[in-house]
Amino acid sequence: MLALGIDVGSLTAEAVLINQAKEVLAGCILPTGANSRRAGEGDLAAALAQSGKQRGDIGFVVATGYGRISLDFAGKQVTEITCHARGIHHLRPEVRTLIDIGGQDSKAIRVSSRGRVLDFIMNDKCAAGTGRFLEVMAGALEMELDQLAAGGSRAKASVPISSMCTVFAESEVVSLLAADHPRENIIRGIHEAIALRTAGMLRRIGLEEPLAMSGGVAKNSGVVRALEEQLGCSIFVPEEPQIVGALGAALIALDHLQVFGGEGEAGALGD
Repeated sequence: MLALGIDVGSLTAEAVLINQAKEVLAGCILPTGANSRRAGEGDLAAALAQSGKQRGDIGFVVATGYGRISLDFAGKQVTEITCHARGIHHLRPEVRTLIDIGGQDSKAIRVSSRGRVLDFIMNDKCAAGTGRFLEVMAGALEMELDQLAAGGSRAKASVPISSMCTVFAESEVVSLLAADHPRENIIRGIHEAIALRTAGMLRRIGLEEPLAMSGGVAKNSGVVRALEEQLGCSIFVPEEPQIVGALGAALIALDHLQVFGGEGEAGALGD
């Protein structure tokens, strides 16, 4: 039997399908849109299509993320903090601190040698320093989101961003452009502002190396590089950092299967 983890976030929903050997058969990322359940169903369909499996092959489903409660076909709901810790432990067992920056929030997580959460701190009061923040900054710069990392790498200097409030920072970026500051230098300033805020979270929780980063913002090498410079240490970024939470959820689903089996269990999907 197979195990499925689905992570429904504010901007994207991810799914990971694994077998009993913990091999990843499918990893999918879709926009969440306005309906969390529809996003979860879409991820389920995409995972089945990618793997060539049927619904009946899935023995148990674990849902995580802010939209996890809406997935009534899941047998269990688990917090994204627990799932990210479990997922990163599977990928790199020696990691002791994880920073996860998603679409609308960011988290610093202390991870035990067994992949369990020792402590965490979470910024969910506003979108400052998150994926949404970067989306708005890219819009103000009239660039695509995936162009920011390359743009920042060409900077010859940094233009500091004084506000991390998304609304005020957007106005500040527009003003800096009007003052003829190079886009590349503004981008570096944005990356450094995010790194400074993130480093503060890590220091409050107590940074213990090795350090890893998950979530969509981890795909921005400019943010990762700025954070490494702030902290003076290297950061492990998985090949696909956006599915770490869904991977952790799938591993927890597999734990359930190994203990209880798949017959008659809630969370098993029929054809």
